[in-house]
Amino acid sequence: MNTLRTAMLLAAMTALFMGVGYLIGGSGGMMIALLIAAGTNLFSYWNADKMVLSMHRAIEVDERNAPEYYAIVKGLAQRAGLPMPRTYLIDNPQPNAFATGRNPQNAAVAASTGLLERLSHEEVAAVMAHELAHVQHRDTLTMTIVATFAGAISMLGNFAFFFGGNRDNNNSFGIVGVLVAMIVAPLAAMIVQMAVSRTREYEADRRGAEICGHPLWLASALDKIARGAERIRNPDAERNPATAHLFIINPLSGERMDSLFSTHPSTENRIAALQRMASEMAGAPEAAATPRPAPEGTGQQPSGPWDRAARPERPAEPAKPRPNPWGRNPTGPKGPWS
Repeated sequence: MNTLRTAMLLAAMTALFMGVGYLIGGSGGMMIALLIAAGTNLFSYWNADKMVLSMHRAIEVDERNAPEYYAIVKGLAQRAGLPMPRTYLIDNPQPNAFATGRNPQNAAVAASTGLLERLSHEEVAAVMAHELAHVQHRDTLTMTIVATFAGAISMLGNFAFFFGGNRDNNNSFGIVGVLVAMIVAPLAAMIVQMAVSRTREYEADRRGAEICGHPLWLASALDKIARGAERIRNPDAERNPATAHLFIINPLSGERMDSLFSTHPSTENRIAALQRMASEMAGAPEAAATPRPAPEGTGQQPSGPWDRAARPERPAEPAKPRPNPWGRNPTGPKGPWS
């Protein structure tokens, strides 16, 4: 089914690309767009993951320079029955993460330094479980291809003004077609992005919660990431907005579009769904679900599975400083956070 959906998506994006080419350059422009779309399809399948990782300056890590982070991903992959994905770190203070790759055998997951520094061990595990759920569902190929096509269509729309509207280009729409290409094409690409991302996030939340075993870990992580994305800019994501739907939470902190034009479902709705799932897993009524973390500035601490009191399986221990929480060995190999 995922293969069929990917093929249908490729056909739709190719048709959109050809339509933009026709509006810009008539039949000749459409044929050129078809050739470009064919090349984009091939490139997206084999290299889109590398391109996305490069856009966000992700650096591959292993058990030597990021032992705890790497161990989290490895343990979750084993639990999900997946091959160990390539593991990347993004030097960015905004907490966020994404997955990419054409199949589980060639998958990669990436987390920002902000995610590792601002979230607890349990919350990081829940986020990476969510990303592995995308890998398991083979969402990564579809979402990465959409990112590549959306970027190409937006670029084509931007160039429309300079290369369209010429009397000799066999374009019967003239300047009107150029304006349509400039305005409608990027919007259409964005709508496709939204349709792909929003329908898959809930399922990845559900499966990610199953992989890590604690839906409320992911609920807490989503809340923290959403708050961090509102306050902390992500310049790489803003330079490449076509990749925004890949992240677990929209990284475009400057965007304030309503839910109709959001690339992600409402964070509140996702958290509510995870709370219901936690209640069902515990066999408790929905009313007993863990309350949302208190708003910032109230002086209250959030409650949930990340609280030691709520985890009887792990006895309380005296608080200890964690000067080296992610295995940053000053005498060993240096990571990108150094």
